[in-house]
Amino acid sequence: MLKNLGPIHRIAAMVLGLGVLGLFGAVPAPWRYFTLIGLVPLGAGLLGRCPVYRALGFGRTRG
Repeated sequence: MLKNLGPIHRIAAMVLGLGVLGLFGAVPAPWRYFTLIGLVPLGAGLLGRCPVYRALGFGRTRG
């Protein structure tokens, strides 16, 4: 499978995703649903593949 995120970037993406998702309860009602965007970096970090990077052609490695 083609992975395009290195190990440090994967950890950073997971931390960022969890941090943004953690704001869900702290933000008022209309804005809290924007924190669900944290699922994107969390998923990218868990899978090791970022769809935006792939579309732009960055960081393609075998793994």
